[in-house]
Amino acid sequence: MTSDIETQQAALDELHDAPARTESDDATRIKLPELRARFEHNGSPRYMLYTIKRYGFDHDHGFHLDVELVSDELEDGLETVEAKLHQGDADLIDIDYISTARERAGGAPIVAFHPYGRTVGGLVVPESSPIDGLADLPGHRIGVVRRLDKNWILTRAACREFNEFDPETEATSVEAGSKVELTRLLRDGEVDAALQFWQLIPELVEPGPYREAIPMAELVQRLSGVERTLPISTFLTSEDYLANQPEAIRGFKRAYADAVERLQTDDELWEELGERLMYENDPAVVRGVRDHWREMVVTEWNAETVGAMEQLFDHLLAVAGPEALGVDRIPDDLFRLEVPSQ
Repeated sequence: MTSDIETQQAALDELHDAPARTESDDATRIKLPELRARFEHNGSPRYMLYTIKRYGFDHDHGFHLDVELVSDELEDGLETVEAKLHQGDADLIDIDYISTARERAGGAPIVAFHPYGRTVGGLVVPESSPIDGLADLPGHRIGVVRRLDKNWILTRAACREFNEFDPETEATSVEAGSKVELTRLLRDGEVDAALQFWQLIPELVEPGPYREAIPMAELVQRLSGVERTLPISTFLTSEDYLANQPEAIRGFKRAYADAVERLQTDDELWEELGERLMYENDPAVVRGVRDHWREMVVTEWNAETVGAMEQLFDHLLAVAGPEALGVDRIPDDLFRLEVPSQ
């Protein structure tokens, strides 16, 4: 059984009338501040969003979460979720903090107010591929969602740091424009390897005939020099929403903590997620996504965490350069560890 974007959206929409809700839910919703969450239909945050809606954690913490799943294609050079936040059509998205720095440095009034996790992918190759590590990349066609994607930036930085070459010049990068198209390029043999996002890797490697040759999580830790799980993606909102609806943002942080606790301990919930939200409901795939999600998620941060994130950025900048990152600094006031009172 597979689940397309319309089916997933319908599953989320049904939760407004779930048994866990009270009869006064509709009246309560009108009084609560609304947080419009726009997330990719094949992104891992949808498991957390579903859990919040499934158990009513949003209303428990004083806000109404409105979830809409969107395309993962690029729109004017931005991911769709980024474009929606820019256009005022969203109050909550997640992207990696390098992209966030790039957009804020360009004038976008966006802020990162909470960590999500180490949401990096891996290099997937056919089982018979000669590619086993970074040193094997020269001369091969490497599929990427886009050249400014964090997985390609990490790969370029690691190759320069540990192998003294840049795969942008020694290999051929092929931009797919979306995660779905990237999988197609790999399956059709139009690329020799694909830097796919982590939540889609189990769908490729569990049934075969593919394997993960290079986990990006290992590169993050090697380049950052820290042992703790370092968040790469963060939750974002606009300056205006943070200023006008701080209670909704605080409520989301508490609802997120409740959802993570449930997802860390409830295996039956993951079976439900497999049936309702995953494109490949194979038990091995579901377990792979579940176990990796539990390893990569981050529930809190502090000044030390942000310092390590900045250290990784500085290292990537020094090794890969501002052209590879698309930005030469992390703007001031990008990370908001505390939500101000209204």
